[in-house]
Amino acid sequence: MQHSGSEEALLYLFLAAACGSFLGNLKWRGNGLGVAAVLFVGLAIGALRPDVKIPDILKLLGLSIFVYSIGLSSGPSFFASLKSRGATNLVLALLVLCILSVFIGGFAILFGFSAAAAAGLLAGITTNTPALAGLLDAIQSSPEAQSDAFSNSAVVGYSISYPMGVLGLMIAMAVMQRVFRIDYAAETKKLGNEFPGGQPILQQTLVISNPTYIGVPLRDLKKRLGAQVIFGRMYRNEQPALCHLETTFEAGDLVAITGEADELGRVVQILGKTIDRDLSDDRSVFHMRRIFISNPEIAGKSVAELNLNEQYPVILTRIKRGDADALVNAQTVLELGDRVRVLAREEDLPALEKMFGDSYEHLSHIDLMSFGLGMGLGILIGSIQMTLPGGILFSLGFAGGPLVAGLILSYLRRSGPIVWSLPYSANLTLRQIGLMLMLAAIGINSGATFLSTMLSAAGPLMFISSAVVSILGSILIIWAGYKLFKIPYVLLIGMISHHPANLDFANNQAQNKIPTYGYALVYPLLLIGKIVFVQMLWQVLKIAGY
Repeated sequence: MQHSGSEEALLYLFLAAACGSFLGNLKWRGNGLGVAAVLFVGLAIGALRPDVKIPDILKLLGLSIFVYSIGLSSGPSFFASLKSRGATNLVLALLVLCILSVFIGGFAILFGFSAAAAAGLLAGITTNTPALAGLLDAIQSSPEAQSDAFSNSAVVGYSISYPMGVLGLMIAMAVMQRVFRIDYAAETKKLGNEFPGGQPILQQTLVISNPTYIGVPLRDLKKRLGAQVIFGRMYRNEQPALCHLETTFEAGDLVAITGEADELGRVVQILGKTIDRDLSDDRSVFHMRRIFISNPEIAGKSVAELNLNEQYPVILTRIKRGDADALVNAQTVLELGDRVRVLAREEDLPALEKMFGDSYEHLSHIDLMSFGLGMGLGILIGSIQMTLPGGILFSLGFAGGPLVAGLILSYLRRSGPIVWSLPYSANLTLRQIGLMLMLAAIGINSGATFLSTMLSAAGPLMFISSAVVSILGSILIIWAGYKLFKIPYVLLIGMISHHPANLDFANNQAQNKIPTYGYALVYPLLLIGKIVFVQMLWQVLKIAGY
């Protein structure tokens, strides 16, 4: 039975996706390649079957969907980080990219690597697939006669340096941790007010006994204590009630408080003592229930904007987004797919469920109008050409345009009836599909060039160069961030993590989730910066004749 070229291309595309997914899920000491393994399987298939070519439109489709979904999930944290630590974050991101670019540029000049291969090495060392995709988009958009050959060289450089991009940073983290004699526990305690320590959220029952705080409204009490806990049910003379900001406590009141273990212990020590009684067991008046946020009318609104307390006696205690559990406060913004723990009277729960939506099935649907408009806007932004100093033409392309659009639209969250954000699960699914299409297509189309380069004299030189740049460059970056910028080490190692494996390593070293907060603060800045710097390095070396 004969197959057309298109059918064979699709067959190998999904074969690369399936085998890559299997290999990516294999762990060694808790770390794995993840979906990036699809690229390496694609390279193997392309080396064995150099006649198979995946249409570029599939690669561009996957790229656009991937970066747009990243933008949608990163916008709020990106703009929040600009407000809180904007200058420091921006300078650190620029420092990281400048150091790595200068190192790679130096090795390219020393060993005569092509401009495309050097830019691919930079994308690989930073393990940044959107940067590679943006580079390939720029190469294909240029009037060069050998654009396909340059594209293949870029992918080869990326593939060679990618493993060392992951491993080199881990080595640098471990080395500098010993050099600086880091005390993670002490640093985490100092950052406690700004970043939760990532401890499990617990609930305890407190008996009020401290006379200093008896009769003080809860609003003032929380300010005086700086308490990062939720005060929920309260029992006075065995009569149940819900705490609110005007609640005042009396000696002997039983109060259910929710928060991280250390913060709970601190508040309990000040206000009274704990008893072995779970107030949530009593459901005679108040019930606790997890409710899905699936109503687009409230998505993008903060808890304060809902004015729930004016309608019902209710407390929102926790919110779960993906696998992350956090306490709710008045500024917490609700997103589609969130699961909120609601404490309310049984007769009010149906009305609250209707308000929030509570439909898992509805969360599986994607608003195609919102998605299509956002993607279209991103492609339009990416098509705008700009002239950089030196006459270098630059455009965000299919990688940067949808990313910028996603960041802006997710920050806006909604425009009238249009909700720009996607449910967490839908966003994750689209991201995986887009990344799979892109990596499989890139790998298969570049496999033959990868094999020939690795068998040539240039292959080992490129690998050694990437190892030196990754380790020494990361050590220099860590030293500058810790000594010059005075960034706590536990936060810094998350801020410079390029890959989920690096972040997981950092969390394991710290024994908490503080590095994850650092990662979220700088990730969008680095993501955009990597796309720009990789293309700038390619342009500069190309003008220099490499």
